[in-house]
Amino acid sequence: MGNTNDGFDEGTQQIDPASLVRSGREIILQAFNWESNKYDWWTILENKVPDIAKCGFTSAWLPPPTQSFSPEGYLPQDLYSLNSSYGSERLLTALLHKLKKCEVRVMADIVINHRIGTAQGHGGIYNRYDGIPLSWDEHAVTSCTGGLGNSSSGDNFHGVPNIDHSQVFVRKDIIQWLKWLRYTVGFQDFRFDFARGYSAKYVKEYIEGAKPLFSVGEFWSSCNYNGQQLDYNQDSHRQQIINWIDGTGQLSTAFDFTTKGILQEAVKGELWRLKDNQGKPPGVMGWWPSRAVTFIDNHDTGSTQAHWPFPSNHIMEGYAYILTHPGIPTVFFDHLYEWDHSMHDQIMKLMEIRKQQDIHSRSSVRIVEAQPNLYSAIVGEKLCMKIGDGSWCPAGREWTVATSGHRYAVWVK
Repeated sequence: MGNTNDGFDEGTQQIDPASLVRSGREIILQAFNWESNKYDWWTILENKVPDIAKCGFTSAWLPPPTQSFSPEGYLPQDLYSLNSSYGSERLLTALLHKLKKCEVRVMADIVINHRIGTAQGHGGIYNRYDGIPLSWDEHAVTSCTGGLGNSSSGDNFHGVPNIDHSQVFVRKDIIQWLKWLRYTVGFQDFRFDFARGYSAKYVKEYIEGAKPLFSVGEFWSSCNYNGQQLDYNQDSHRQQIINWIDGTGQLSTAFDFTTKGILQEAVKGELWRLKDNQGKPPGVMGWWPSRAVTFIDNHDTGSTQAHWPFPSNHIMEGYAYILTHPGIPTVFFDHLYEWDHSMHDQIMKLMEIRKQQDIHSRSSVRIVEAQPNLYSAIVGEKLCMKIGDGSWCPAGREWTVATSGHRYAVWVK
């Protein structure tokens, strides 16, 4: 990409947005955690861009860039203000330019399920947006969250006005805003926050309107449990996510919450969970790997919120699984930069092997062992791996150890 002009849109409009999903060679970095707003985050990230590029990440997912009622960015108000608790518009622009120069795409966190009002309207609640761009009235807010719009097309995000996406004027304004983020500000990829809150058909319309190069949705619902015990069969859970992807016209990928939920129980001595009753991986990855964005933890499940954390003494087993398997893996900032330096290097080595062996989102998986203390698989017929404390190595002299660590090993040929 080299030196560019001041605009961000040169050449990008000619790229087919579906080509990256077809290629399947994405690796995403979640470039923040729940505490990042307390620091000069855009500057901190700018200093890490050379390492982010060296690791081989194709996209860096940033926190919500717009002004927000809460410092983390997830209660947006003025969508056209890029001065946030993470830093000023000037610092954000400098970060985006540096990422572009290093050929790392930038993912915007799109929070459009809800929006905090600036003025009281119908019912005496803050459901009007007077005095700021996109100065909507109460008809932009769903009737179930105190507005004069229609009822929600999804689940409510409680306590705040939820946006009524069925309104034509709302969708028109959102598409214009997304196009501004895409072509003026310079974000190439989108992550749709709280995607359960509104119909996937609107996500389809927004992707078609703004043409991000890559999109991923956060469709997070609870896995199936029997009391405290995770059910072995999570087919209905992964089907919900697949239905959402289908609803976007297959234009978006989705975070594979099913794989996370199963994997974090499996590493505790229940590795038999990693093979479903058809002999395939048990998450979205096993059914639709080209649309499955795998991850270990994020700012909600891990970090200081820790709503659903991966067991901390098994993190590298988790990465040894997702970075060698099909799907589109995501690495969490904390694990790469805040835990210990050896974890950074181990993750980087697994990413390097993935690229060298050309493992991609559609690579084949042949599960060899799925016992309580041992899981092993051959991926793409050119990599094999094991996790767990059970003893195992591949048969045949053509396999050589590429890397190993605590309770994991990877071989290549």
